[in-house]
Formats: sequence, structure tokens, C-alpha cells
Amino acid sequence: MPYLLTIPARINILGNPGDANEGDFATISAAVNLHAGAIISDGPGLVLELLDRSPLDPSIPAQTIARLEYRTDQVPLPYNGDLDLLIGAVNRLHRFSAEFRDRFREAGVRITVWSQVPRQSGLGGSSLLVLLTLAGLRQCYNLDPHAHNDYILAELAQRVEAGELGITCGYADRYVPLFGGLAYLDYRGKLLQTEIRDEPFVTYERLDGIAGPLPMVAVSTGVLHDSGEVHGKMRPRYVEEYLTWQRGGGEAPPMVKIMTDVWETAWRGKIALLEGDLPTFGALMNENHRLVNQMMVYAGFRDGAGWANNLLIETALQNGALGAKLTGAGGGGSVFALVRPGEEDRLENAWRLAVQDANLSSAWIYRPGIEKEGLRIQRIGSLNLT
Repeated sequence: MPYLLTIPARINILGNPGDANEGDFATISAAVNLHAGAIISDGPGLVLELLDRSPLDPSIPAQTIARLEYRTDQVPLPYNGDLDLLIGAVNRLHRFSAEFRDRFREAGVRITVWSQVPRQSGLGGSSLLVLLTLAGLRQCYNLDPHAHNDYILAELAQRVEAGELGITCGYADRYVPLFGGLAYLDYRGKLLQTEIRDEPFVTYERLDGIAGPLPMVAVSTGVLHDSGEVHGKMRPRYVEEYLTWQRGGGEAPPMVKIMTDVWETAWRGKIALLEGDLPTFGALMNENHRLVNQMMVYAGFRDGAGWANNLLIETALQNGALGAKLTGAGGGGSVFALVRPGEEDRLENAWRLAVQDANLSSAWIYRPGIEKEGLRIQRIGSLNLT
């Protein structure tokens, strides 16, 4: 003790929202170079705290956003809205693991987290805090690495948000930050989101060692969105249509048709990516976005994928992008574009003008790079956290 943990954000490049949220299909997703972090250290009881930045940066002191203290015999912890992601992780691991329950009674822990991923930006930021808490507890209490492997942690993280906190969500945000890289994720068998070990784990196929570079530019619109609210409308409609179709047969219903076509963009995109065919890959991104926009209108969202997203996607295509689409649930969040090598500056300049004209004062533009390594854990020296 103490340990420093870092974990990258993710983008869904093709096939979303097919990560067992509206269908049990596939996505091409990637870890990117925006991170969240945690320090796990000894404590007299259980201390949970969220900082506004890393406490390891000596240039700017970190400020505490929220802090809670408990005894180790108080689990399950009550939810209060401040640190529910961390609380949910402790509660779910405590319910899942007898080994953790036994060791937690004997010694306390301090969990300090922070993130550079903007809130509600469509980059899976909330899941990072859950994953850091679960991984930190595994490390701190030296839990059996087989019974608490990274697949289990990813599945637990999904149950924290869906089961503990009632957030409608799938699996990409929970797997990609742990495993890292660029990958094809297969979610078959996970539509109904049953108990851990009663359904398959996600199949995580790394592609970054084979595929060439993906020159991308991204923009966070600054329009806050609640991914759980978006998926909370779409997933129940999909599941209802799917189960009715399975019982009665006949022609596939609209949501199933759309999501099957979304899945096709992912598996065809994998072929294009491995063959280095960026124009085809970009065209599939455009098709993916068209289908998501169609599905969101069908599910009752008047602006489809969101006016800001659609504006910036259209701007990207008008300025030479091969493909552009949203990376999160829609309504707000972030979009990204695939460009020809060397054309990143052109798109950045076009987006700067577009966000200014649209009065998107909180928007920010960046170049996502694929982060090959997922979760990182290292032991650090003594640390004074006041």
C-alpha cells in the first residue's frame, strides 16, 4: 500500500448500440488516451472520495468533490447520490465474493478517485470509477485472481450500474477500459442480461496488432446526456419486440431489423479494417449513424441522435471525413470522425467554426489515440492525502 490505478476511456467505433443493450450483436470499440485514476491506501474504516484531478500533479492542488466515511461493518452501504458509483461497487463485490467479505471485516481501505473524462461525454466515464473501485479492492485485499479475473470485474461493473443503480447499460464500457486496445467484441447470448456465469462472457478479439492506424478526430459537444435515459427507452422496446417476435414468428419487427443492420456494420467493418480499406470502413460508420438516428426517431427522440451530434457529423462529412458518427448513446456526448491521414487539421478547424456558430461553448475537440494497455496497477511510495 498504496497502489496507483489508471484506466482509459473508450469509444464505440462501429456496431453501437449493439453491446447487448438493444441487441446481442457486436461492436468494434477502442480504449483511448483519456484516463481516470485511483489511489488505494490503508484506512481505519472505509473512506470513499472523489477529487477534481490527480493528487499526484504537484502544479495544481487537487480539490475534494465528495468524501464519505463508513465502518467496515456497515455494508450494504446506503446510496445518497454523491458517490453512488463507488458505493455500488463495494456493495456488489461484497454480495458476490465471500473472500472479500471475510477480509473486509478485518481491515479498512481508502479509495480516492478522479477522472479527466468529461461528465456525460459519451466516453464511458461513469464505468471507469466503478472499475477502478472493483480493481482497487481486488488488489488491496489480494483476492483470488482467478475467481476475480478481469472478465468477472467487467461483468460485476455492468451489474453495479444496471442492478445496484438502475442504469440501463450494456457491456462495452465495462470491458474495453480493462482490456485496452482496438477490439471486436461479440455479445451473443447476453441480450437478457442474466446472472454472472449464467450467460457467456464477452468475446474480446484484439485487432490493433493487425489493423493499421485509424486517423481520428473527436469532439465532445458539451451537451450533457444521460446514456441510461436514452437506453432506458430503446432497450425495453427492443426486448419487447424481440420476445414477441420469438413467440409468434413472422417478419422481424422494426427494432430487430435495425439492430441486425447495425450488427452488419460491425462485422463488415472488421473485414474492411483488417484489409486496410478505410473508405469502406468510413462508409460503414456513416451507415451505422444513419441506422442509430432512424432507431432513435422510432423510439420517440424527436431530434434522433441529437441536433448537435448531427450538425457536427454533417460538418465532418462536408469537410472530407471518410465517416463520422456518435460514440455514446446519443442526444449529447461525443462524435468522432475517420479522416484521411494528414487531414486532421482541416476537420479540427471546421469543427471549431461549427461549435462557435452553434454556440456550443462547452465543446472541446481532441484527437483520440488508441490506448493499447487497459487497466494499470503499480505500487507507489508513501503518499500524504489530506
